[in-house]
Amino acid sequence: MKKETKIIVGVLAGAALGATIALALSSDSTSDLKSKVSDFFADLLDASKDKLAGLADKATSVADKVKDKVAEINA
Repeated sequence: MKKETKIIVGVLAGAALGATIALALSSDSTSDLKSKVSDFFADLLDASKDKLAGLADKATSVADKVKDKVAEINA
């Protein structure tokens, strides 16, 4: 689970950095740039919340399976 989390965080951080650099180098005005960066990070936050919710569901599922196996062994 740690490896998957590290990969997701790395991808999201790389995407954020790349988008920020691209927007900074563009010829848009400052207010347009701020709006675009704000929208990008809002979208990124929403996407990361969805990914983390999926990971939490997966972890819960695995924990339930482990509990069932332990109960079978103890029975």
